Amino acid sequence: MGYRFLSGFSWVDALYMTIITATTVGFGEVHPLDNTGKLFTVMLIVFSIIIYGYGISIVSEYLLNNRIFENIIKKRMENKVKKFKNHIILVGHGRIGKTVLKKLKKYGKQVVVIEKDPKNIPYNEDKKIVFLNDDATKDEVLMKAGIENADSLITSLGDDADNLFIVLSARQMNDKLNIISRATNDKTAKKLKLAGADKIILPYEIGGNYMASLLVTPDLVDFIQRLSLEDRNIDTNLEEISFEDCPEKYHNKSIAELNLRKKTGCTIIGYKKPDGEFIINPDPNTKLVKGSYIIVLGRPEQIKKLNELFGIK
Repeated sequence: MGYRFLSGFSWVDALYMTIITATTVGFGEVHPLDNTGKLFTVMLIVFSIIIYGYGISIVSEYLLNNRIFENIIKKRMENKVKKFKNHIILVGHGRIGKTVLKKLKKYGKQVVVIEKDPKNIPYNEDKKIVFLNDDATKDEVLMKAGIENADSLITSLGDDADNLFIVLSARQMNDKLNIISRATNDKTAKKLKLAGADKIILPYEIGGNYMASLLVTPDLVDFIQRLSLEDRNIDTNLEEISFEDCPEKYHNKSIAELNLRKKTGCTIIGYKKPDGEFIINPDPNTKLVKGSYIIVLGRPEQIKKLNELFGIK
């Protein structure tokens, strides 16, 4: 019968009732159990609690590390990028990257921003802006950013080596991509050009020239700044119109035949040849041919008429 205590309860009965009470299982027996059945029930309950607790700890750790939320957000962003066409990829959301993005947002451009540091990724509700928290030096990340369908890429990282690697990879993935890269010196600029960058920006050189110009020709700098489209509400705007932007009936027409001054009030102040050469104040007989651009100056309402004339949104 074994040793009994507590009004005739055996140690198995005591253990059995303690486990059921402590674990809040509290089930009723279908029929009375012998000691073997009770011991089996005790072991089953304890074993189940251990498995359950281990499972809860794994799930909790996963949730606390935000992995599930990160994966959901990444998947959502990647699906959003797949719908983008002719968008702009911006690598780096530091001081320069933020300035670039601010300007692109004013023009309603679709932009995919690749930023490695999660601290530099803000909360975003803009449907045309996507942030990818990843390393742009990896080919698969550029693919996630939709580089095959992108129109342009701007890399604004402070590390020239990273910019060079990104430019080289991007050019191999999309030979039609318009690539603009930041550089810190002339030597790196030459390498970036060889790697496939279309335009190279040296921020320190531009900043120095700008400060010197403010002393030498302040009024001219102020006038040019007003034409730089920093604010859509200023009195004058510059607009770049390509051959492809114009309806077919305007193709291969001369500036005189376009007669934009009479139709819209805008003035053509510049012409870019297909080979990239610029002509200031072009001759009226200059024709708008494939691959060329015209630079137009006008007030906001005149630019609006121009866009309506050419059907540009």
